[in-house]
Amino acid sequence: MSDKGTVDKLRVLLPHWVEHNRSHKAEFVKWAATARDEGLADVADLIEKAVAGLDSADSALSQALAKVGGPASGGHSHDHGHDHHHHHD
Repeated sequence: MSDKGTVDKLRVLLPHWVEHNRSHKAEFVKWAATARDEGLADVADLIEKAVAGLDSADSALSQALAKVGGPASGGHSHDHGHDHHHHHD
């Protein structure tokens, strides 16, 4: 039987991971379009392949979240130990 503490932590972490992926996905889509517009179709194709990988990861993470009972109730705002550095050139 699993530790309730682990389930509780996953109910907080999994939604965060899905949101994290979605924020990266939006950035990837933007840069794939930019690369394609500048004649870098091969680079755009690879970035789009990464987007498809994020879609697959989101699906798996969402399934895992459902198996642990869905997101923890109530909002949370605490540091997960990393920063997001987005470079907009």
